[in-house]
This record gives sequence, C-alpha cells and structure tokens, in this order.
Amino acid sequence: MSLNDILDCLFPAGHAVAVNNKVITGEATTAQGTVAVLGTTDAAAIDHAMALALSGFILDTVEQHPGRPLVFLVDTSGQALSRSQELLCLNGSLAHLAQCVDLARRQGHASLSLVTANAVSGGFLSFGLMADRAYALADAQVRVMDLRAMARVTKIAHERLVELAADSPIFAPGAESYVRMGAIETIWPAPSASLLENALAAARQAAPASDQRHSSGLQRGGRQLAADITKTVQNAACGA
Repeated sequence: MSLNDILDCLFPAGHAVAVNNKVITGEATTAQGTVAVLGTTDAAAIDHAMALALSGFILDTVEQHPGRPLVFLVDTSGQALSRSQELLCLNGSLAHLAQCVDLARRQGHASLSLVTANAVSGGFLSFGLMADRAYALADAQVRVMDLRAMARVTKIAHERLVELAADSPIFAPGAESYVRMGAIETIWPAPSASLLENALAAARQAAPASDQRHSSGLQRGGRQLAADITKTVQNAACGA
C-alpha cells in the first residue's frame, strides 16, 4: 500500500503532508481536531539530516501548536550505517530526536506511532517506540536485529537463537513478538480512521508518565522480569 493510500485511509477528512528525503511532515484532520503527522517512508535508513528534520518538526509543533497530538508513521530500515554518519555523531542526533519526543510528551502532546511497513533497530527506537503507544499494520516487519546478525554479536550459534526465538519473543522478530513484549499495543488489519481515532483518544486520556509497557509485557507473557526490575529501581531511587 502506498503512503498516499495509507494517509487517505487514516485521514479521510483531509491531510496536507509532504515528503522530503523520505521524511514525512505535515498535518491532518481528525474528528478530534488537527494532528501533526511525521515519520519516514520507503524503508528509510535514518541519517543525521533525517533525525534533525524530524526533531525540528517536533520542536516547531511544540512551539507553534501547543498540545497538538503527534502521529508518527514508521517505515525505516534502521539507522544509516556509514563512517561519515558515525563521524557526524548519528547516535547523538538519534538521542536528540528521542529527547524531542519526550519533551513534547512533557508539554502535553499525546503521541502514537503506526508501523506501516518496516521498523528496524535505532530507526524505530529513536521515535516510533518513543510514542505513548505504538501500533503496527498486519504485514509490518518489526525487529531490532536479524538473528544472524545477533549471532555474530552475541557469539551464540544461529541455530540456538532460532530455538530461543520459538519460545521467547525477546529473540523473535515480528510485530506479534513486540505485542507480547508490550512494546506494540495492538496490530491493525489495515490502516483505519476509526482505529486511529480510538488510539488518539486512548493516548490523550493516559497520564503523561503512565507508560505501562513493562506491565503489558508481563501480563502477555513476553517479558517476565522487566516490571519487577523497574519497580526495584524506582523503590531504590525513592529510598535514596
């Protein structure tokens, strides 16, 4: 499905969205008012310029449209991999992007992300997973690292990782695994204005600091330890 088709399905009341260097920016009309629309398309490998473009759009929205909800459309093959990008401190640019999403949240901007095709590695972590709630289309491909690449990094045999992935969503790629871990709220069968409206309403009703993904992961059987570890760290911080 093309980006324009996705936008038409999500925003039948109208949208004004531009694409520059695979970066999406603009606004759209919903039953709950105007929302800011941003993200990436065509399996973009997010580089320094893309990260700063997304960051700038978020900051402009916070300044010019207080409280306007943010809708992230995610289609990324991950962060750009090159020596030049490393020398430009791409890690810092991606961290800046994540901080801008957090700033918007603290300033009262509800946010949600929808994985439309690909969501890989740092390209997803830096803004898609930073949203209050993340969703994915049924045919979306979601992963942090391919199992063969994971085998090279961890020195665990690929065959063993395949075995682990069969039982644990932490190792397994796919949107369903991220639902079990609580990272993705639900999978949408297709882009839908009604599903978007419901997701926007849920994001707006949630308290600014009420991220429940670790609890969802525990309830769904995908992350057995994260909730307890989080609670231990919070208790230690309060005790300090």
